[in-house]
Amino acid sequence: MKTKSESMGKSKDTGSTNHARESGKSCSNNAYPREQMIAVAAYFHAERRGFTPGYEVADWLQAEADMGHLF
Repeated sequence: MKTKSESMGKSKDTGSTNHARESGKSCSNNAYPREQMIAVAAYFHAERRGFTPGYEVADWLQAEADMGHLF
């Protein structure tokens, strides 16, 4: 006699998506829109100063300040 799980068949491993469901987080592209917007803004700050290394945190913090009024 088959158990309930055997009769339903085995599901394929979905990797990080399955892990994300278990942790309650989503892996979709818009899962963290605020962080994505900040990352894009920080990139543009870095681009304006010629991508000089050592200012990554300052770029991120400025981008957060820029986005602060949106959220």
